[in-house]
Amino acid sequence: MNTPQTLSSATAKATPARAQPSALPPDDELRVLLHNEVHARPSTRIRLPALVVCVAVLNQDVSREAELTHLRRLPGQQDLLPSALQDNFLRLRGTDHSVKWERHTEFTRYSLVQSLPHNVELGCCGDVDLLSVLAVDANWLHEIPGRTVAAMKLVMLEHDLSDPHATLELASRWFGGRHVVASLMGNGHSMAVTDLRLRESGFEHILVMAPPGTSPNRAGRISQRLLEMEIYRLMALRGLPVAKQLSPQLGAAEAGLAEVTQQLETRSASESELLDRLIHIAAGVERATAEHAYRFSATQAYNTLVLQRLAELREKPISGTQTLGEFMQRRLSPAIATVGASAQRLMALSVRIERSSALLRTRVDIASEAQNQLLLAKLNRGQELQLSLQTTVEGLSIAAISYYCISLLLYAAKALKSAGVPINPELAAGLAVPLVMAGVWTATRRIHAKLHGKPH
Repeated sequence: MNTPQTLSSATAKATPARAQPSALPPDDELRVLLHNEVHARPSTRIRLPALVVCVAVLNQDVSREAELTHLRRLPGQQDLLPSALQDNFLRLRGTDHSVKWERHTEFTRYSLVQSLPHNVELGCCGDVDLLSVLAVDANWLHEIPGRTVAAMKLVMLEHDLSDPHATLELASRWFGGRHVVASLMGNGHSMAVTDLRLRESGFEHILVMAPPGTSPNRAGRISQRLLEMEIYRLMALRGLPVAKQLSPQLGAAEAGLAEVTQQLETRSASESELLDRLIHIAAGVERATAEHAYRFSATQAYNTLVLQRLAELREKPISGTQTLGEFMQRRLSPAIATVGASAQRLMALSVRIERSSALLRTRVDIASEAQNQLLLAKLNRGQELQLSLQTTVEGLSIAAISYYCISLLLYAAKALKSAGVPINPELAAGLAVPLVMAGVWTATRRIHAKLHGKPH
């Protein structure tokens, strides 16, 4: 028995070796990585007839070490190195099968490709137990670390497509007579049929028929596009429950903001009350944005990938039957529109809250300006009263100083009279009153001029 081989991503072995000095400047540190990105996750070569089992699990809180431990449980992979998982892509080959591991941002995909059992033929019922004939232990699939988001069984057969309606009739029997959707892909080089329903096993069933002689490369590309389209569709729809759950909260926030705006217009509430309510609404909207903005943007990104994969299928309709693209878009488009509307409502709420906050700030600023003007008016009035009082006090001071000066002159005149000088003290004091008051007034003016820096 041959030992299974480990094949890492093409990016791990595409680094060019320079045996001689390069004629180019030194490479940017990301040059090789970015150049080899075009070779990342190549499609598997599939020889028909084949069975492809694909399981995609959410990898949140699932480490690479846990995934490496699970991959080591495969026969012959006990010595698998951690470095083999560094490129987010790994293909493990066995004698009659291959297992592909791909780690994406939110999910990890495990794909098993093996030959189809001989008892599975077109026209028979597709509910035959394929898990019992897997090349790997069924418990290995059950114990994949993570939570299942998508699981598909893809059966690929060789069959002549010259009569698409007859081929579709046989395919319908394979699905037990259930309603199916089907498309001729690549303008007729193959046919894909599915009912997009979950079986009791948890898997979806997809049937692909291609003419004899279909190359393994083409079969691998068909498989990759169909499986990726379904995985991305389910990942895109993860935003729908979030949007529905968020809708009542957005409605309450919009109603609360409308009420705040109305009260702001009618001045029926104080600024502090309006500000408190506005902060409460803004906090709820910002929390919802922080929690769900990534999910909404991821939904749009996954939907874009679904549309790209559908375009790559180059579907051709079979009369009387919906194509995969038509069936998906009629059900996927409303969900994507709902998610987009919720994201738009969140953005619009943020903008409206910002505008309402600006209006409230303007109202508070105007009220503050009015209070400041009133305060300044009171200060000016106080200064005027203080000036009037000061003028009155100054007048009384002139009179008091003059009185004391005249009293001193009176005492001096009386002293001169006692010394024998012929003088009338009362008459001299009375005559000196105008001169003293004029001198005191002049001295006061000079002091004022000196304090205020004015010329005398």
